[in-house]
Amino acid sequence: MRKSLYTAGVILAVLFCLTASAFAEGTLETISKRGEFIVGVRDGAIPFGFFNEKNEHVGFSIDMASEFKTALEKKFSKPLKMELKTVNPKTRIPLVANGTIDMECGSTTHTIGREETVDFTITVFLTGSQLLVKKNSKIKSAKDLAGKKVGAAQGSTNEAAIRELNTKGIIKPAATIVVYQEHPQGMLALEKGIIDAYCGDGTHLGGLKAKAPKPDDYRIVGEMITYDPYAFIVRQNDSAFLDFINAQIIEMIKDGRYMKLYDKWFGPKGALPIPMTDEFKTLLKLQAWPS
Repeated sequence: MRKSLYTAGVILAVLFCLTASAFAEGTLETISKRGEFIVGVRDGAIPFGFFNEKNEHVGFSIDMASEFKTALEKKFSKPLKMELKTVNPKTRIPLVANGTIDMECGSTTHTIGREETVDFTITVFLTGSQLLVKKNSKIKSAKDLAGKKVGAAQGSTNEAAIRELNTKGIIKPAATIVVYQEHPQGMLALEKGIIDAYCGDGTHLGGLKAKAPKPDDYRIVGEMITYDPYAFIVRQNDSAFLDFINAQIIEMIKDGRYMKLYDKWFGPKGALPIPMTDEFKTLLKLQAWPS
C-alpha cells in the first residue's frame, strides 16, 4: 500500500514539474525551439489581411508580422519559418490563449474586457464603428436602425455597440442584429437585401465598399459609434514577448518603417486610402517611448 502511494506521489510530482515547465516556457523560447513563427491573420479585412488578385495572402498586419519575424531571426541568430493561420473574430482570442498561434496580427480592438483573457500590444491603428448601407437607403445614423436588420461580425466590438444602443433605448424599437463569421458574409447579406445595414469599423467598411462589384452602390454613414484602437494579441502574462513586440513597433515608428507600411496600404495608391488623422499621429508619437 505504501509502495503504491509512493509511486503515485512520484508520478504526480513528475507531472506537476512537466506542467510547470511548460507554463514557464515563454513564447520567445517556444518560437526558437520550434523554428517557426505562427501568426493569426485575417482573410477578409481589407487592407489588414486579405487575398489579392493573385490569391496571395497580403495586408498591412501581415507586413507587420513579417517585420517581427525578421527581428526574431536577428534575436535568435537563425532563420525562421512563418506560418499564417486564418482567424476570425470568434477564434482569434482562444487560439492565442491556448497556444495554437504565437500572436494575432489582424484588426482587433483593444478592450478592457478582452484583457481578462489575453494581452495586447500598443495601438497600431485607430478607427471606429460606422454603418455601411446601399446608396438609396434612408439610414443616415444609428438611430435610423429602429426596427431594421443590422449585421455585424460575431464577437466584435461592432456587435456589442449595436446591442448596447438597443439596451439603452437609443435605437427604438430595437434593431434586429444578425451576426456573421466574416465581413464578406455580411457584405453579401447587405447586397442581397437580407439586412438593411452592416456595422463595422470604418476601415473594414471602406474595404468592403472598394471591393464591391459596384462600389458606388454603397455609402458609409453615421458618426463613429465607438472608438476602436487596434492592437495585436499576445498571450497573457508573457512580458518578455510583449516587450519584444512593443519594442519592434516603437522602432518602426521611430525609423519610418511604420509610415512606409501605412502609406503602402492606406496612402493615395493603397488598397484603402485613409489619410492619417492628427489624433492618430499624436498617439503614435506618445507611444514611441525612449530607448
